[in-house]
Amino acid sequence: MQRPYSLASVKYRNAERARIAAKPPEIKSIKDLPEAFVRFVSDETRAGMLLVVAAIIALIWANSPAGPVYEAMANFTFGPQSLGLHLPVSAWAADGVLTIFFFVVGLELKTEFVTGALRDIREAALPMIAAAFGMVGPALVYLLVQILSGSDAYSGWAIPAATDIAFAVALLGVFGKGMPPAARTFLLTLAVMDDLLAIIIIALVYSTDLNLVALLLAFVFIAIFGLLVNKRVMKWWILIPIAIAAWGFMHASGVHATIAGVAMGLLVPATRRRGEPQWSHHLAEKMGPISAGIVVPFFAFFAAGVNVSDSGGIVEVMADPVAIGVMLGLPVGKLIGIAGSVWVLTKFTKLRLGAGVDMPDIGAIALLAGIGFTVALLIAGLAFPEGSAHIPHAKLGVMLGTAIAAVGGGMAVHRRAKMHARGPAANRKRKLMI
Repeated sequence: MQRPYSLASVKYRNAERARIAAKPPEIKSIKDLPEAFVRFVSDETRAGMLLVVAAIIALIWANSPAGPVYEAMANFTFGPQSLGLHLPVSAWAADGVLTIFFFVVGLELKTEFVTGALRDIREAALPMIAAAFGMVGPALVYLLVQILSGSDAYSGWAIPAATDIAFAVALLGVFGKGMPPAARTFLLTLAVMDDLLAIIIIALVYSTDLNLVALLLAFVFIAIFGLLVNKRVMKWWILIPIAIAAWGFMHASGVHATIAGVAMGLLVPATRRRGEPQWSHHLAEKMGPISAGIVVPFFAFFAAGVNVSDSGGIVEVMADPVAIGVMLGLPVGKLIGIAGSVWVLTKFTKLRLGAGVDMPDIGAIALLAGIGFTVALLIAGLAFPEGSAHIPHAKLGVMLGTAIAAVGGGMAVHRRAKMHARGPAANRKRKLMI
């Protein structure tokens, strides 16, 4: 679900990508490394591929003779015991570092609701509703598999519901060159709503043993953070300690700690004052490369390292209804939920697709939306009790379902791009054939 760019900055991002492609980063000394890194991960395709590479390395390492080294590294614990923060590295990746990713998501959401595409409900209504059905579809497919198989592992219904937008947009950029601009806008708007719904699910469904005092203190520090940023107090040495305190109390409250990141991101002002940047967008620009280039790959590395042998082997994994439900829920559920809802809405209501986009385009985009990685892996670790065999099985289901959606969606958008490149006549002929 990593969504590094807001809709409000699409034109800027397109220009930035063209600039990067025209002039690759040159590294002449160590001083050039930070700028080269930022330019590298500012490209959607590269950021998405970096995520995939991190996950593949982890999966190979975990199943190699050096697997115990990976496991020891993931389970290495550190942090203050007295504060309840003596956690393994894998937990720091999911509960700690990933908060930066969710902070950027909050910034992006705030920008969209105030100055971006979501400020006009008439334009955003169709992809927003499609996003909701795009989460219902995978959940229903997952639950149907559990019911038909006699499994009672219903708590994993939300695993296939989330889209990894960095990966999806990367593939759209690689294979969908020639698609109408409105297709990209539809996917990005879909992702905004998908992000918001996923956050709500994590907060409401996967919060346990609430500590109301800690939760109240978390909201106090979040409120202080919001008050300061809206007063334009943007000194990092003031805001970061407050943010850490908010995160720490949120972690202690039983609510997933990353929710603190989203809440603080949503409080950053998105309106511009004279002589100042648009802070939500500006901070997203600054934090985006850290999120896309370090945070998400770091999380993926420790989330995707599933030892297949310890999980009973691939045969046992594929015999688990949880793995099957997740694997089918991502590509099939997203396709049915998104494409089905768009077809019904455009046929029986006044809602219409963007210029140049038709139902075959939506079908291709819906397949790409079946790419679920970052948040799907996070929820896979939250949906079942610690130590449950369902957790590694669900994670492998996420990776297999993502692979199916990536291949199918990539082929579909490539075919649609070729149809658009041939012109309107080719599209009309294609529709007649269908």
